[in-house]
Amino acid sequence: MKRYLSVLGILVIIVYGCATTSQVKKVKDNTTAAATDTVRIANDELEYEVIIIEPGFNSWLNATALPRNYYSQAFLETKNRFYITEWNNRVLLPQRFNPNLYEMTINYDPTINYGYEVNYLIYNYMIFFQNTYKQKLFGFVPLR
Repeated sequence: MKRYLSVLGILVIIVYGCATTSQVKKVKDNTTAAATDTVRIANDELEYEVIIIEPGFNSWLNATALPRNYYSQAFLETKNRFYITEWNNRVLLPQRFNPNLYEMTINYDPTINYGYEVNYLIYNYMIFFQNTYKQKLFGFVPLR
């Protein structure tokens, strides 16, 4: 059984149902001449994987983002819920918001425990996105 969550071209979250190991993996893949960053976080035990394809995000994550465990998982989940709700609202209003920035909705279910790593990565992408593209999805956006 496969379920997909995605924002095409910017943020891709793939949910899959075949759990094999509980190892968390991080992979950087620069495969194009433009050096597109790809960050992959996989936690097979929780059955969720986040793949973010965005130029500069991997470098920003390593150099600028606050370290893991700085925020609690509950904090990250709360912020992600607000950010993703606003993101999805903007996808539905292409006449008002740039459809090149908000291409697809993100199917983030707050009743599912995605784990710390998935929430950490989504939260930091949302901060990176807001600062990079001068967008404000919800509330205070840390300048990093």
